[in-house]
Amino acid sequence: MARGAPEDLARYADMLSAMGTEPRLRIMRLLLSAHPDGLVVGEIQGELGITGSTLSHHLEKLKNEDLVGIRREGTFLRYSANTESLQELLTFLYAECCTRNKAVKPETFVRLCK
Repeated sequence: MARGAPEDLARYADMLSAMGTEPRLRIMRLLLSAHPDGLVVGEIQGELGITGSTLSHHLEKLKNEDLVGIRREGTFLRYSANTESLQELLTFLYAECCTRNKAVKPETFVRLCK
């Protein structure tokens, strides 16, 4: 049985759901590759070829789940991955798969991340 308060489980499920589309997962990977500076909307758009209104919709969904942060720079909005929220999510998953029941050996997980 998964540990964690019910509200934590709901939050993590919402975070996974927000990243559960191909465009949003691509956005998250791109923002992680630009960490810690992040990217302005035009850079994300140019890199991924997503139209402005569609990109805005995806970024809003990620922002609502606290997966991305936003900084205003003059007339631009700079988005960055919220690595603290992602670390919480990964810690939650790691606790079950790699420590409690050893479904995945911890050293395998570390090797995958390198």
